[in-house]
Amino acid sequence: MTSRADRASVAEQDSMVPRTATPARYLGRQPIVDEKCRLYGYELLFRAGATDSFTGDPEVATKDVVDHWLMLMPDPDGTFTFVNYTRAALMEGLVGILPPANTVIEILENIAPDPALLRTCQDLKKQGYRFALDDFFPDPARAPFVELADFVKIDFRASSPAIRRDIDKMLNGSWALRIAEKIESEEEKRIARSEGCVLFQGYFFSRPVLVSSHTMPQNRLVYLRLLAALHDVPSNLREVESLVMSDASLCYRVLRLANSALQGHAGVISSVREALLMVGDDAVRRMVTVALAGLLSGHRPPTLVSMALARARFCELLAPSIGQTPQQMYLLGMLSLLDALLETPMARILKTLPLGCDMNAALMGEPCPLSPALDLVRALESCDWQRCEALRASIGPEESEVAAMYLDSLRRATQAIQPQDRSLPPSPALLYNRQS
Repeated sequence: MTSRADRASVAEQDSMVPRTATPARYLGRQPIVDEKCRLYGYELLFRAGATDSFTGDPEVATKDVVDHWLMLMPDPDGTFTFVNYTRAALMEGLVGILPPANTVIEILENIAPDPALLRTCQDLKKQGYRFALDDFFPDPARAPFVELADFVKIDFRASSPAIRRDIDKMLNGSWALRIAEKIESEEEKRIARSEGCVLFQGYFFSRPVLVSSHTMPQNRLVYLRLLAALHDVPSNLREVESLVMSDASLCYRVLRLANSALQGHAGVISSVREALLMVGDDAVRRMVTVALAGLLSGHRPPTLVSMALARARFCELLAPSIGQTPQQMYLLGMLSLLDALLETPMARILKTLPLGCDMNAALMGEPCPLSPALDLVRALESCDWQRCEALRASIGPEESEVAAMYLDSLRRATQAIQPQDRSLPPSPALLYNRQS
């Protein structure tokens, strides 16, 4: 059994893991409020850097915003998230990554309502998604969109009172809520309210808040291979599972998808395969597509990724000794460094994932049936031979078996990260076997 002091040191041990500086990614988030300034939702805005302005390609921007929000998405709190979508992103089904209960699709002002797009939007409406018409103008050609709209956004910087009267005529009979955009004064808010707007957005209430996070190290080659595997119909579940299990960033994204699918329903995930079966090929394919838009070329995976793979393999091999399933233990090892990979406290991460109580406890360093595996692999990594021996004796396998398991896990991780390099780093397991 692990002592309280041992458990308390888990976070400190993992905080000392070698880290490679990861680039930051940014997202703008501007509140949308009601007439009493109560929060109704947020519009998400693409930001290429730490500046409050848009630069870049709209298609890439849409994919980056969706992927970034998937990684950050908090638990539902009754507010809505407004996301700009290009026509291509809508037709590719990329919206399906985000949960319909609180996602509002903003149709940009330069998108025409052609028959194919209207059919796609109608299908999304049936799934529970809501639509907002961005920067709306009284163009008769956009009338088909009005029938779909749950919200109509009116730009007060770009519209005159006459134009807004024409908008009012065009919206006659529509149930869509009107949102006044770019409100910058109390007087503009009063005018917007008198003209039928019930929701408001603009600098008068709040400038966009810049949200930043660190990108999780990821292997672009694995993403490309996974995308290729998913284009086989039906896909090879074993191959897809193997590819997802080879990259910590993929594991995290698939679990976030599963958590989104579980919104409003009880349930937990204990393996990658369960998550894949829950979300389906189409959702994973869309997730990989948007994630690839943000991957940087030419970056080799850092030490943390290799360590996560080694932990996953070691926990998988140790599973029979502690009476657990290999699939669950592999996932445990893969997730055990998420706090270091995401540079975010583990407790905050776990609130966003559909994991069981034992998995959560083990990842937090608390005693549970799963924790001996992580305790042992952490002891091996830190070359704490006395603790290794005490843990090994309590679990049951022979010294030589533990050494062989850890050596195998290092070899597998090295080959997965650097297949051309057959040399291995110095192995604590070999030292452990020699000194025991």
